[in-house]
Amino acid sequence: MKVFLYKKMKYQEFLDYIYQRHSGNVKLGLERMLKILEQMDNPNKKLNGIHIAGTNGKGSVAAICEALSIGSGLITGLNTSPHLQDYRERIRLNGRNITFQRLMKIYKLFEETFEANEASFFEITTAMAFYYFMINNIENAIFEVGLGGRLDGTNPFSSTVTVITSISYDHTKSLGTSIQKIATEKAGILKENTPLVLGKMSSIARKTIREIAKDKNIRVYQFGKDFKISNVSINLKETTFDYSFKNISLKKLKTNLIGFHQAENAASAITSFILFLEKIKKEINPEIIRNSLLKINWIGRMQIIYRKPLVMIDGAHNEEGIKALTRNLKDLFPNRKIRFVLAILRDKKIEFIIKEICDIAFKVYVSKNKSTRAAEIDDQVKFVKNHDIKYETIPDVKDATRKAIKESKDDDIIIVSGSLYTISEVLKGKENIFNI
Repeated sequence: MKVFLYKKMKYQEFLDYIYQRHSGNVKLGLERMLKILEQMDNPNKKLNGIHIAGTNGKGSVAAICEALSIGSGLITGLNTSPHLQDYRERIRLNGRNITFQRLMKIYKLFEETFEANEASFFEITTAMAFYYFMINNIENAIFEVGLGGRLDGTNPFSSTVTVITSISYDHTKSLGTSIQKIATEKAGILKENTPLVLGKMSSIARKTIREIAKDKNIRVYQFGKDFKISNVSINLKETTFDYSFKNISLKKLKTNLIGFHQAENAASAITSFILFLEKIKKEINPEIIRNSLLKINWIGRMQIIYRKPLVMIDGAHNEEGIKALTRNLKDLFPNRKIRFVLAILRDKKIEFIIKEICDIAFKVYVSKNKSTRAAEIDDQVKFVKNHDIKYETIPDVKDATRKAIKESKDDDIIIVSGSLYTISEVLKGKENIFNI
């Protein structure tokens, strides 16, 4: 086995090492993950926490749960994917990224286990999160599913509460081409007698999941039925809404996440956190909920990164996500010129995404991100041409953003979207783009 030179290796070298060594080992299934966790003394079975799946919104729900948990004084762990700027974003303790030193120490401790089981990059990251949370005596471990649920590396988590945020078409090659199949895959994380919070979704998806839940003796709490929101409004600072669940009624809650869909995500998060507190026999404090919603640490979702002109990044990358984005933009920016910097992945519904964007855009700057799954510029342009709209092709996402800024007046709006990879490139190059 190759000797790992820990003392000499720097952070980026470490990441390159584990990525190059393990990124080719992707294989859906739990056999390897279960073996790895067993050799780590099954940390996944020694944690309380919230497990979150869904097509869209699962990362936001996870981040909201983290804010609620930290605000309540609980030792809190958060595991999400992918990262936008720094790999260490994937593993957080009380809102802080894991340190490089701790990361390397855990990897070194279990390197032989990872090698022997031919672990994938995602399996290694998830296993390290489980272990890190266990040794830090985490009171609330929050795990976001990576892909699907049934065969995802986070599935061995013995969660206290389960959440499924939404069900729509995405990753159809892996999860299936029907809503029923996708819902079944997501419901693969359900555990016997563990309460389930269901977000806003179609009746077909809801029925599929509820039938699986019934077989596992699971109490389901459904958006719009068991917990509700009303009076939702958005502006460039926050989202405001009323929330009710059981005997709890909270008026004019505000979250620092922007968007009508974020009120729905917040409702699912609040409900799951209340259920979690009930399970661990902790008191529910409405004022803590109210204060914590303004301290959510979650980037890349309708995030404003520049003011004149206003530049907003959003990771919407599928049909449901783009619909949510365009609905919000119509409400926020009526009669304003909206310029889109766009770079989509080739395995997405490119035609639909582009139609939604072209319906509200003044001009589109078509680009290509650096993902190996990136759609070619020509494959995006052929759909842009179906619409009576100005467009320009610029190969580099950062250059495309610069061009959009150069052509904009102070009251124009620039949206960078189409993929998390796209907004990641803008975040990493922010200083150069805006000459900060």
